[in-house]
Amino acid sequence: MKVKVDEELCTGCGLCSDNCAEVFELTDDVAQVIVDEVPPEHEDCAKDATDDCPVEAITIIEE
Repeated sequence: MKVKVDEELCTGCGLCSDNCAEVFELTDDVAQVIVDEVPPEHEDCAKDATDDCPVEAITIIEE
């Protein structure tokens, strides 16, 4: 599984990095994905971060 952040939509609220710091970090008030592929043990928190994003800026890419 991969995830992508739409930097145009992201408001930099930080919920994704709070929920799943192993996959997301906040840089210059915009969320960034810090892994190429979400490790299986972090898929649940990445999905939670996607669901919790108030502006729906995170997309899950299933392969």
